[in-house]
Amino acid sequence: MITGRQQKILNLLIKEYIDRAEPVSSELLKRRCNLDISPATIRNELQQLTELGYINQPHTSAGRVPTEKGYRYFVQVVFHANGAVSADFIFKEIEETKEKIGKELDLAKKLAKSLEDLSATLNFARMEEEMLFDVLKIMGPSKTSHQDNIKRMQQLLEEFDKF
Repeated sequence: MITGRQQKILNLLIKEYIDRAEPVSSELLKRRCNLDISPATIRNELQQLTELGYINQPHTSAGRVPTEKGYRYFVQVVFHANGAVSADFIFKEIEETKEKIGKELDLAKKLAKSLEDLSATLNFARMEEEMLFDVLKIMGPSKTSHQDNIKRMQQLLEEFDKF
């Protein structure tokens, strides 16, 4: 059986490992979890938890990672002991996730609408360009001056804008 302090350290270690996905050191536990004990005491407790099979140390200079036994303990003791609290926590996490997904979907819809509008604008611009080339072909070898052609094109463009 493990002590209350070991249980607290094991729970904190598992939560940190879940968040970080890398071995957890005694220094990290001391710094991030505000434990009122020295890193040496934490290391001693971690060593005892290792000997009991709750955690493992991948190599000598690494931090610790939970074992299957550690995860089972975490789930059985923490979630079953705090059943109502855990259910509320899980419900809250699900609701927050739904809200985040909803915001992301709204953003995706706005982006899709912007892309659709941009595509329509580009298609219209391409259509105007093609029409302008057709007009130039029609005007082709006109005997009027270059300035007259430019004025006619400006008038056509103004008409297109009104359209």
